Amino acid sequence: MKTGLPFFSLLVAACCVRAAETPPPDVIGQAGSLRVTAAEVKETLAALGEAGVAAGGDPAAAGQLVRSLLAQRLLLREAEEAGYERRPETAARLARAREVALTESWLESVSAPPAGYPSEVELKAAYESARPQLALPRTWRLAQIFVALPKDAGTEAASAAEQKLTRIREALRDRPTEFAALAAQHSEESESAGRGGEIGWLEEKRIQPAILERLAGLKVESLTEPVRLDDGWHIVKLLDVREPRTPPLEEVRRVLVQRLRAEKARANSEAHLAALLRRHPVAINELALAELLRAAAPAAAPASQPTR
Repeated sequence: MKTGLPFFSLLVAACCVRAAETPPPDVIGQAGSLRVTAAEVKETLAALGEAGVAAGGDPAAAGQLVRSLLAQRLLLREAEEAGYERRPETAARLARAREVALTESWLESVSAPPAGYPSEVELKAAYESARPQLALPRTWRLAQIFVALPKDAGTEAASAAEQKLTRIREALRDRPTEFAALAAQHSEESESAGRGGEIGWLEEKRIQPAILERLAGLKVESLTEPVRLDDGWHIVKLLDVREPRTPPLEEVRRVLVQRLRAEKARANSEAHLAALLRRHPVAINELALAELLRAAAPAAAPASQPTR
């Protein structure tokens, strides 16, 4: 089923301004007199399928969804106030959109899996089959203090960076438990500095080899020596480690059920359409279609004349 994701993505890119006032408790978001309720957010997340499941677990993504819904309603109100729907070309587009929405909604309804699908037996079988894909690699939760020094920096910049690095190392030696505060104060990577230096959980493939080498054998809550990369110096703190593992069924149950139901719905849709076309065979006038395409094609560029 189509879910309007391109339009949703466009609105997410545009809607970055926070509401000026906090909405009432029974309203998730508002823009002037327009409001979005909890029920509407749930309905939209459900309509987005797996993307909705992901957004439902991410407060930032869910917040962007609410902003996109409000922006869509603001645009709708603008269009209605301008009488835009009364234009002939707009009426034709609305009629086509109604046909698409109605047919898609109908096909979705007749293709929906039974409420009890998948059964526990089917779910466990799918889990066992998917175990290799579900396996999670070793991950490290890291924080850093970064001192910028591009590899093509001059002598003066290099000297200033190394002096700052020395001061940071001395502060860490004197106050080893204050890494987060020192990162917030001194790190030159603003995003992680705002979180006390924390970068988050990273898989091996996302860690620079020079840093990964220093992490080998490092104890939790320990620091690496400064690591020189092309962008500057990195002092990395190991906050935690997760060994390779396969999440248990209960941990992935919701996502797996969602995926199995989506796959079943797609299979049901294909079967329903195939049966419909068997009952109502389609005949196409190939000659008329070819003529139509020729008439609609842009005129061919005139052939160049040979030079004499």
